[in-house]
Amino acid sequence: MIPVNLPTEGNSWQARFNRLRSNKAFELFVVGIIVFSALVIGAKTYDIPPLASKIVVGLDWAITLFFLLEVSIRFWGEPRKRDFFKSAWNLFDTIIVVVSLIPIENSDMALVGRLIRVFRVLRMVSIIPELRILLSSLLKALPQLGYVALLMFIIFYIYGAIGSLFFADINEVLWGDIAISMLTLFRVMTFEDWTDVMYETMEVYPLSWLFYVSFIFLTAFAFLNMIIGIVVNVIEKENQARQIEEEGEQPARSDLEAQLVQLQRSMDLLLQQQNKTSDKPDANP
Repeated sequence: MIPVNLPTEGNSWQARFNRLRSNKAFELFVVGIIVFSALVIGAKTYDIPPLASKIVVGLDWAITLFFLLEVSIRFWGEPRKRDFFKSAWNLFDTIIVVVSLIPIENSDMALVGRLIRVFRVLRMVSIIPELRILLSSLLKALPQLGYVALLMFIIFYIYGAIGSLFFADINEVLWGDIAISMLTLFRVMTFEDWTDVMYETMEVYPLSWLFYVSFIFLTAFAFLNMIIGIVVNVIEKENQARQIEEEGEQPARSDLEAQLVQLQRSMDLLLQQQNKTSDKPDANP
């Protein structure tokens, strides 16, 4: 006899919670509640009547209780409960929900409570895998982006020093010292009325347009494309790693299913041989 492990009641509930949290409709419903929560938070910033304010407060508590229920479903649906807290996003969701349950609206910590409720919008990142990939890629790209930022700072510093030396007499507000010059260059890089700054200096230095055009080419075009290239490269690597992981899990499941089928066939053949042996008449001496 082969022992058969019948599912216990606890395992049955765990399987139900696991199916529920993996359900796409449930995920979309949670995303909808998160968006609705953001709208409720935005409604608090307006001057609304007292009755509407009470309704908004009630909706906020209802949303908080729903988030508590949703986190509980995800926790009880985890096969190994301790693995639930190994995920940083699960920890983030749990902390946000637990802190939101603390009644600190009418205390000195009211600002902290409102700030925590604003961060509930970030829970959308923990729900949607694609957003997690984007955020993870951005964090992994930060070391490379740091070198690009350092190079941009060097370019800003050189151009800021040149601008302060040549243009301080023209407009001290914009070019009075190197710090103000770098701030003006940031305005030029973002194309915020940069032509007004250029035309002002061109009245004294007609060829000063070379200064602005070369600076815009280095920062707004070259460095921006470098940043985009680094981020896109990291995102492609993350997607490839995810595909390799999924393709690696799929053959493992296929091999396991094939082994189970082969084991079942072997058992059937063994049972057939036993039946033939039992049905064969005993030989007379």
